[in-house]
Parts: sequence; C-alpha cells; structure tokens
Amino acid sequence: MFATSPRAELSDELVVDGSTPSTPVLSPNGRWVAFIVAPVGQPDELPISALWIARADGSEPPRQLTGDAVQVSSPRWAPDSQWIFFLSDRSERGTPQLQRIRAAGGDVEALTTWKGGIRDHRPLAEPDLIAVIAHDEPTDDDERRAEQRDDAEVWGERVRFSRLRLLDLRTREIRTPEALGDRHVVEVVQRPDGGPLAVLTWPTPDLDPGLLEPGLHLVAVDTGAARDLGRAQVGASSVVWWRAEACWHLAYLATTPPGLVGGAAVFDVVVPTSGKAGEHRNLTGGTSICPLQLVQIDSGAPLALFADGLDTAIHRLDPIGPQFVEISGVEGFAKFLTANEGGDVVAAVVSTSYEPQDVHAGSPLGPLVRISDLRPELRDVRWGAQERLSYKAFDGLELDGLLILPAGKSRQDGPFPLVTLIHGGPYDGYTDQLQLGWYPSGQWLATAGYAVFLPNGRGGRGHGHAFAARVAGAVGMDEWTDVLTGIDMLIADGVADPDRLGIGGWSHGGFMAAWAVGQTDRFKAALMGAGISDWGMLAATGEEGPFEAGLGGSTGWEGTGPHHHDRLSPISFASKIRTPVLIMHGKNDTNVPISQAEFFHRALRRFGVEHEYVVYPRENHSIRERNHQLDLLRRTREWFDRWLMRGPDVPSS
Repeated sequence: MFATSPRAELSDELVVDGSTPSTPVLSPNGRWVAFIVAPVGQPDELPISALWIARADGSEPPRQLTGDAVQVSSPRWAPDSQWIFFLSDRSERGTPQLQRIRAAGGDVEALTTWKGGIRDHRPLAEPDLIAVIAHDEPTDDDERRAEQRDDAEVWGERVRFSRLRLLDLRTREIRTPEALGDRHVVEVVQRPDGGPLAVLTWPTPDLDPGLLEPGLHLVAVDTGAARDLGRAQVGASSVVWWRAEACWHLAYLATTPPGLVGGAAVFDVVVPTSGKAGEHRNLTGGTSICPLQLVQIDSGAPLALFADGLDTAIHRLDPIGPQFVEISGVEGFAKFLTANEGGDVVAAVVSTSYEPQDVHAGSPLGPLVRISDLRPELRDVRWGAQERLSYKAFDGLELDGLLILPAGKSRQDGPFPLVTLIHGGPYDGYTDQLQLGWYPSGQWLATAGYAVFLPNGRGGRGHGHAFAARVAGAVGMDEWTDVLTGIDMLIADGVADPDRLGIGGWSHGGFMAAWAVGQTDRFKAALMGAGISDWGMLAATGEEGPFEAGLGGSTGWEGTGPHHHDRLSPISFASKIRTPVLIMHGKNDTNVPISQAEFFHRALRRFGVEHEYVVYPRENHSIRERNHQLDLLRRTREWFDRWLMRGPDVPSS
C-alpha cells in the first residue's frame, strides 16, 4: 500500500535519475538471472547501460558485471551456464559488438570487430558456435563514397541487409550462409535438440513491406543449407520451437488476420521433414486475452505471457488441442518473461500499483519474488491511491481502467481537477502497475494534487482480438465515447470537477488529446505528445504506413477525396478548437514524424488558439535524454497548473 506520511516529495529529478531493468535471461540451469540496468534519463544522445546478475532464488544481492559508461544489451547464456554473451559498444560508441564475460565475473572478452556492428546473436548447442545477425559490412566503394560525400540514396540500391552469420569462437571467423539470398534476417532460434535454425526474415529491411511479408526458413548449422517454410502472418515475431509426439512445431506471435489492425495471436505450424510448412493455425482465436510473448522450453511445451485486463498471466501450451492454459497470474504488469531450459524456473520484469519495475523470479506456478531493488528511494514517496475501474460503454462493451486520487486524499475529499491520460498504441493498455515515468504519467500528476483517469478504451490489448479490432478505420470514434463515458462516471461519483478537466497523452494518446479538443470545449487544457494530426500524412511518412492507413481507413492516393481519414484527423477540426494545447515532439521522430506536430501548430496559430509548441532536438518517438525528460515533466505540471489550478489570469508564484 502507499505510504501514510509525506516523507519525500516526488521531484522531477527523482523520476528520471533512477534506473530500470530490462531483458532478464535465466541461465539454462535456472540458478542465475542476467539482466540489463539503464538510467531512466540518459546523459546524452548515446545511451548507457550495464549488465547485472542475480541469484534466481534471491539468496544473494544482485551485482554489476560491466561498467556503466557504455551501452550493453541482448544478454544470452552459453549452454553450460558459465558464460554470458552480450552486445556492447565499448570498443566504438554507437557500434555494438559481441562480447562475453564469465558469470563469476572477470574481464570482458571482445569477440567481434564487425564493421557496422552486430544486431543480435544466439549461442548454439555447439559450444564454439554463435549465430549472429549483422548488416553487410560496407565495401571499399561504400567507404569512398561516404568519405567523398558521393552518397546519393537510390531506393532499392545498396540495400544493407541483416544476414544470418555463424561465428566460430575458436578461430573468430564469421561465415555467412548464402542460401537465404537477399532476405533480411530479424530472428533466429535453434531447435532444442541442437538441430536446424528457425529463421524469420523480411524481404527488405524497411518495416513496409518487411512486416507485411515475413517468411520462415530452416537453416542447417553444419552445411548452411536452407529450406523455405513459406510466408508467416503479418507482424510475425517471438518464434519458438516445440515438439508434440513425433512432430516438431514452430509457434510465433502475429497480428490476427485478415486486417492490419487488431489483437495479436499465437500461430502454430508443423515443420515437415521436407518441403514447405502447412497451415498456420491460430491457437488463441476467440479468446478474451492477448498474447505478449512466447518462451521456448527445451524439454517441454512453450510458456507464454498474456495481457489479461489490468493484469498479466503466465500460460503453458497444452499439446492437447493445442491450447494455452493459465498456470499463474501476475498482479499488475509483467514483461520480458524468461525461463530455464526445463521451464521450472521463470523470471520477468514486474511492477505493481506502488512498486516500480524490478526483476522477479520463481516457479511459473507463482508467486514470483522480487530479486532486484533498483528504486528503494521511491518507497519514501506518498503515492496517490490507485483504484481499479470497471464500467460499460454506450453499446454495453465491458471496459476497465484506473483512477489515481491526489496523494493523501480520498474520494470523500473530491471533487478534484481531473486529468485524463490516454495510452498509446492504440494496441497498448494500462495495467495495475506504478504509473510513473518521463511521459505524462499518473503519479507525476497525482502527487501534484490531480485526480488522474487512465482509461482502457476499445482498440487496446488485454481484451482479445475483437476488442482491439474495433478501431480499424474508426480511430477517435467509439473509442472517444469510451473515454467520455468514464469521465462522466467520475463526475457523477463526485471525483471529478466538471469545470477543471484536462486531457493528454503520448503517441496515440497524443492523437486522442488533439481529437478531443476538436470535438468538445469541456477540457480546460490538453497535452499532445508525439501525437497524430493527419492520418493520411502519417500513412505516407510514418514507419508503419500500411498499419496507420488501417487505423485511419485510407491513404491520400485513392482519388481526389475527401478521404475517409479526413473525417478522423484532428487537423480537420482545428477551426473548432478553443482549448489551450501544449504540443511536445521529438525532432527526429520516425514513428510519428514531427510534421504531424508542425501541421497542428500551424493550424492553431492560424486560428489564434492559445498553445505552446516544444521540440526536443535529437529525440525520436521516446524522449531519452535526461534534461529533455526534466523539461517535459516540468512543462506538463506547469501547463495543467496554469489552466486547471490557477486559471489563465492568475500569475504563477
């Protein structure tokens, strides 16, 4: 539960100067967990992180294995549980190479000097072989052209594919099997018995059409010979092997067909002894939960992590069916599930209502026990009380979400100024975890005196495919009424002051904030973070154009228009906006390009709408640098304070 006395104020420095864990991996023998620790706010453009290790049973405190002045990522264990392989840019900042260190500690050993760096790796059953994924090295001509700035980029020429390569640790030689041709390799995983590699590829390094046309292949480790298993479903990832009776199977996550908008599903295919694979069966069709990740078990059926409403759950694949069966629940949030080779020990990064993300481990049957403690300073903060909400939409659809009351207050102390924060995605969702981060976050505002509403409207995950697919070609429509229904409920309950309502969000949440102020004048202030103002322009310029077109319902090339997406784009309603808007965006955003913010800013300026437009240099879709995060946090509070607490005519102190 939250603290009963205000022993520490939640400052912006306290938010961004802590550390967070990621990508835990259990040793094959189940005794150790290796994981990455990184600061929330990075000191500059090049990120830093470190490799840590902990006893899976929590019997010893975690210890740091590598220095923290470089970036470390992608830890993997050797089959003997003695070595940890990882990527690090220790030799050249910004260029990761494969390195290893003993679990007991000692010196780091560099294993590659590949020009351009290593993108991923996988230790193989043969102890002296490592599968690595790396771009083609630049040729002498490439280097000459770059040096002479004779570097015109022609689409389709000089494509730098990531390829599967095999590193021999005895000779340090890297060989590249040629059988996959010009296919861009994105994942590789070896069959548990030491057999062939399952390789997931794209036809091009670009997300469009790469994500749309993934392929599965088998590659023999000894000969490099490849066999094409045919197309996988759109957005395929998280490939695992499993065995049923005499047959090997491959399972993976992908978007539920036939559209590009909807929930993830687990697909399974029998791997034949020859020829292409057969039917890709959907093992999770019709379920009301959403798979997040698959975990291969060397001696049994795979495990899976599922989003289940406001919680997370661990499932195991039952070969009878086959179907997934829940074996334990994780209250709140969990990600990065990992298991030992036998599947009897698991670990994950977990967060609950008032506890930040830490590494937890234990039996997959639960409960998982915290084995790291990266943010002890947060235990002195008095958090706002966090409640689970459930309510029905106008059409009877069951909805959920969270309410965070101002710190130290109860419902009886209301009504309060209410800020509604809408999650990104839209295929994302709020879980019952500690709502704290550099982005517009619940506890950052609750500790400043606001009630905060975190709705899970249609389109999000955790409620099955049909729930998620409801926003296809309809963003901002019924999902917006889901938000309003929740706000009206909180007003009726005496929690929210109808005259002091704010709204905000990041990415899709930024779109929804921009959409909201074009539909109603009920909000006194809005925050549009990395948000979408024009769906047609996003389909043309964003990384995932076809998926954005699936959300907006059209592109700009179907004819003279008006196009379907025009009805769903906030820019179309800019002339109606009267609400003050804070626009914040990363200058180098490739997911939602800054043109989206610029378009909205120009429209608001044209119509004389009070607004601020803030651009963060060097930043992509997420804001990484410490000083930028501090600026964002301060501006967020100051903006809502100005319009919801003091009012526009009252000077700040």
